Amino acid sequence: MENNFRIRSNAIEMVAIRKIRIRLLPLLSVLYIVAFVDRVNIGFAALTMNRELAITSEQFGFAAGIFFGGYFLFEIPSNLILHRVGPRVWIARILITWGAVATLTGFVQSAHQLYIARFLLGLAEAGYFPGVVLYLGYWFRQRERAEAMALILVGIPLASVLGTPLSGLILDHVHWFGLSSWRWLLILEGLPAVASAYLAKVLLPNGPDEAGFLGGEEKAWVTAQLEREEQQKTALRSLSVVRTFIHRRIWHLACIGFAGAFGGYIFNFWLPLMMRSILAGSSNTVVGLGVMVPNLLGVIAMIFVSRHSDRTQERRYHLAASVALSGLGMLLLGAPRSPWPSFVLLSAVAIGTYSSLPVFISIPGEFLTGFSAAAGIALVTSVSSTGGFVGPYTFGLIRQRTGNSYYGLICAGILFLVSAIMALMLPKQVQLAPEQPSAAGRGTFEAGV
Repeated sequence: MENNFRIRSNAIEMVAIRKIRIRLLPLLSVLYIVAFVDRVNIGFAALTMNRELAITSEQFGFAAGIFFGGYFLFEIPSNLILHRVGPRVWIARILITWGAVATLTGFVQSAHQLYIARFLLGLAEAGYFPGVVLYLGYWFRQRERAEAMALILVGIPLASVLGTPLSGLILDHVHWFGLSSWRWLLILEGLPAVASAYLAKVLLPNGPDEAGFLGGEEKAWVTAQLEREEQQKTALRSLSVVRTFIHRRIWHLACIGFAGAFGGYIFNFWLPLMMRSILAGSSNTVVGLGVMVPNLLGVIAMIFVSRHSDRTQERRYHLAASVALSGLGMLLLGAPRSPWPSFVLLSAVAIGTYSSLPVFISIPGEFLTGFSAAAGIALVTSVSSTGGFVGPYTFGLIRQRTGNSYYGLICAGILFLVSAIMALMLPKQVQLAPEQPSAAGRGTFEAGV
């Protein structure tokens, strides 16, 4: 009887997890591609926009980073609202508002109007990423979460793999109705977010109980497994929302995220301009293809590292090694060199940056539950996002004052290495007890044996 139960339980586990992955992860990944394209396409627009609007390197760095000002202000409230009203409605709302603002950014007439548009874009998009992280916790156990997160975060490098060639083509060939091509770039790439809101509203169930694609036994298995993990985490340490805001480990993670985002968003926002420097004299289309290659390598590395981290249930060393690779790549980029070594080093930065993300973002869910998880994940990503403001602005300021990018790259490399050192200082993860058959679960599954 015991063996029959285990066989039945394992069969239900495999089917349920496969259905959830197939049904949710491709859609969430597509939505994140849309989000990240709208967040960083200003880097490609800068290839022609900066000259037309007379924007300096310092001003561009500020415009790129001010996005995270609005993001920081509304991220925690947004995640708490999502946890209360449900992901389906709230994610659809986020998509509509950020898509509208992203599209309207194509009509700005000055650097100051660009600042306002970027700030409002951050305000509109706030809560989307931590909301998706929280949402995955409604479906996946700790042991599957990093890989699930990677299959969504793969949208970051894929946004460049798919978006940068398209962006280059738009910049080179789209000049409709007398509008500059960089304006069409922002307008056309903002519209998919609005259209995607309908998909989110229709296709994203709030949780397993609403999942029509799961059978009764599969819903019961998912619910029982997640409740069991919640109870174990609560037994180890139960945190209120207020205590979450002052918890030392939360702020430790936030500092790791800040230092990593400092370097990571320098890479994301400035990569098109760095690639144009490497491929001097090339068209915008060729620059787009050049940007695509490091990001494609980042896709492969992200999936491999997240799977290995889930399989070994180890986070610290995976995170530290990935971020350290980015730091070394940035430091070496900070010295004058020929195009091909620079291209290899940019690829190393992409591999390290992208492979660290799913490992990092899976850590808060190992010890937070309920509203404390919503608040803690939002706090970590909010503080991390300030690095996304400080990094690009600092890089632009240094570039403006010195006339080159080398010192800014060295600064980014140092912050990456600081992030890696702090990752090594994280406490060893507390392992949850292995799965044991429960009385409730036994009754549910044996009914079908």
